[in-house]
Amino acid sequence: MRSMWYRSAMTGFERRLALIAVLLLAGCDRTADPAVLANIEADQRAAADDAGRIECAAEAARPLAADCTIERTVDNDGTLLTLRQPDGGFHRLRIARDGRGVVAADGSEAAKVTVVGDDRIEVAIGGARYRLPATVGPVAR
Repeated sequence: MRSMWYRSAMTGFERRLALIAVLLLAGCDRTADPAVLANIEADQRAAADDAGRIECAAEAARPLAADCTIERTVDNDGTLLTLRQPDGGFHRLRIARDGRGVVAADGSEAAKVTVVGDDRIEVAIGGARYRLPATVGPVAR
């Protein structure tokens, strides 16, 4: 049984359908307002964040979609993130305290972190890509 909280969050398919509808409507008058589209994308990211979902692609060539979940665990070494893919695969990352963003928490593959906005980073690890919310700026000491 799904909870009310779960029902209020849009699925990835519903978000894509809403974006397509907006783009089709924007195409009717041949002028799409970039600010409106940016606001819609920001609202969709916020809804996904509220639902514990993040954008990801299990394979490097696939497009990103808000299909993965993120779990945060705090232990003696800091914060551990478990990123779960819809196919059951997952990666564990540790939030670095030295300003690098995140690092692989286990396994032999290193995490490659790229800043993709004022509040987002993209992490590539093991052929998968994840977009995570982040505070981008100087490291507090």
